Amino acid sequence: MADLRFAVVGAGFWARYQLAAWGEAAGVRCVAVCDRDPGRAEALAAACGVKAYDDVPTMLRDERPDFIDVITDPRGHGPVVRLAAEAGIPAICQKPIAPTLAECEELVASCRAAGVPFAIHENWRWQAPLRRVKELLAEGVIGRPFRARIDFLSGFDVFANQPGLRMDERLILADLGCHLLDLARSYFGEAESLYCRTTRVRPDIRGEDAATVVLAMDSGRVTVAVTMAYAGTPLERECFPETLVFIEGDRGSIEVGPGYDVRVTTAAGTHSSRVLPPTFPWADPDYAVVHSSMVACQADLLRALRTGSPAETDAADNLRTMRLVEAAYESATGGLTVRPVA
Repeated sequence: MADLRFAVVGAGFWARYQLAAWGEAAGVRCVAVCDRDPGRAEALAAACGVKAYDDVPTMLRDERPDFIDVITDPRGHGPVVRLAAEAGIPAICQKPIAPTLAECEELVASCRAAGVPFAIHENWRWQAPLRRVKELLAEGVIGRPFRARIDFLSGFDVFANQPGLRMDERLILADLGCHLLDLARSYFGEAESLYCRTTRVRPDIRGEDAATVVLAMDSGRVTVAVTMAYAGTPLERECFPETLVFIEGDRGSIEVGPGYDVRVTTAAGTHSSRVLPPTFPWADPDYAVVHSSMVACQADLLRALRTGSPAETDAADNLRTMRLVEAAYESATGGLTVRPVA
């Protein structure tokens, strides 16, 4: 089977890691890098031994890739995805799909109308310890879940590598909340209602850097509290970028603690195991569990492209996550419980 040829659009902080993750997959190869900054495009393209472009239409016309991987700022997603749809080229896009829910809806509809596959690089649910939780829930080891907590709280300075986040008026819910709410959906299905509170702790940013979202999920049978912070405050447990999870069921509990410790407690006792993420020489140690999850996520994206079946993180599915993000902002603004759009 011939390799699938792809082009990367965007040559910023995450692009080099995403390209390295694609290098772990068989049957796929990068043929071009495009960025509106010619210097950035040329630097990353040279490192990969491919051609550099600073114009997406020219790149699509000259290279005619089998798919594109869009790794730009969210404001750049829409124009590129529309060009791909018009050219009949499948697109994979970073989260969030777009800066506004209206544009998210429009992009998904446009690709559907064009008959072009569109998927989101939503890697969080593919992290090894978090994936193990999904398996345990499917196995029914703790019975019927009724309450859960998902936490991402860290003093790590995320703005050092991504300074542009400082200027975002919508910050942690848009940047991190989409990951955590998507993880909740992967565990418990859709939300019936949610309530959200946000705050801004740091004085040198524009958006919210801490949020708490409480959701009624699985037709209201599971209450899920999702907490997140980029506040940069000292914490007793500093385990960036780990997500901590605690789920209670009627026959036991599952916990993901620091150090990827997965503990299952039932009437038979407690079983603990470390579910370590795979290691790759190209991964940044500060982001190891995140970078390794890209490999698993992209394996599923590649499977979908080859078989013509939807990816687990198909854009139509991820649109439901973006509706939760929008509902969280609506709740935080109005101080009300909100029923997300189905």
